[in-house]
Order: sequence, then structure tokens, then C-alpha cells
Amino acid sequence: MSDYYHQLAEQVREHLGDRIESAEVAHHELTVTMAKDQLLDVARSLRDGRDFGCEELIDVCGIDYSQYGEGAWQGPRYAVAYHLLSIRHNHRIRLKVFTDGEPPIVASVIEIWNSANWFEREAFDLYGILFEGHPDLRRILTDYGFIGHPFRKDFPLSGNVEMRYDPEKRRVIYQPVSIEPRINQVRVIRDDNRYADLPSEEESSDA
Repeated sequence: MSDYYHQLAEQVREHLGDRIESAEVAHHELTVTMAKDQLLDVARSLRDGRDFGCEELIDVCGIDYSQYGEGAWQGPRYAVAYHLLSIRHNHRIRLKVFTDGEPPIVASVIEIWNSANWFEREAFDLYGILFEGHPDLRRILTDYGFIGHPFRKDFPLSGNVEMRYDPEKRRVIYQPVSIEPRINQVRVIRDDNRYADLPSEEESSDA
């Protein structure tokens, strides 16, 4: 399968040329990265190209790279990943575009894959990424009066407001959170030369 995806990556490079920045295979997965102004062109090519046939968009994910790798990340803060499926060829391709600014903006792919509708709304709700051209870009998971975007790394763990029922007003009200804020320091281990290599499973079992 890995050989297949390396061949597919070469086909992507030959077909798309300088419209993409990279086509790399890792962990038996192909990731194609491009500038955001090339997104729609590349997406259509992967959907309509005979060798690619990615007729299905199965997921759209936002990514916040702030504080990535203990501050080593120098690229744009946000990225959007699109996971494509070809039923005809039985393969998957991941597209990735980076964006910065506040708010971060990328083009909507809803005219190419209509399944992007709710996926893009979710990424907007959780990360604050605006999808230009989306016909109904509004929150989909959080409440109407929600403040902020909860999957951003600078969003407070306790949130900004809490909701409770007020017996005097006989309705649900919002108020500032009453619990003390806290900061979790997540220990992340990556095998990419920024962290000490851990022993393999075989070495651990031998010990």
C-alpha cells in the first residue's frame, strides 16, 4: 500500500505541477499541500482527474499550530485539512492549506463537494476559520451566544461564560464563569528530533 501511495504522489506532482507545494507520503497516507489561492483549482483536479477520482469529501478539519513543538513552529498559525476518498480507485488523499490573519480565511469548497457544508461550519465554530463563499456560515455545535472558538489553543479551559437556571427570573441566564481558570501543560512526545527518542515497543518488551 505504501508503494501505491508513493506512485500516487508522483502522479499528483506530475499532474498538478507548481500548483502544489508538496505531495508527501507518511504512515501510508498522502498529504498534498498548496497555497490557499490554489485550493479550488487543485480540489477540482483531484475530483475530476481520471487517475484521482476523489468524488467524496469525507471530512474537513481545522488545525491550530500555535505552541506547536514547544514554540519551534514558524509557519502560519492555522491550517485546514480536507480528507478525500475515491471509491473508484479505493484511495484517500489529504489536502492541506495554511492560513494566517485574524480571522483566518480560506475559500469554501462547497461548490465542489456539497458535503463541505456542515464540515466547514464546524471548523468555523470551533476554530473561527472563515470559509469565503459558504452560503450559511454560522455556528453548528456551540450555543447562539457563545463567545470565542473552543478548539483554539488560547481558549480558556473553563470557558468565558456559564449557563444556569435563575429561579427568580424563571429562565436560563448567562454569567461569567465562577470557577478558577487553570492551565494544563500537555506533555507531547514527537519523534521528529525535537524530543528524545523513546525505545520501540520491541525494546520496551525486551527490557
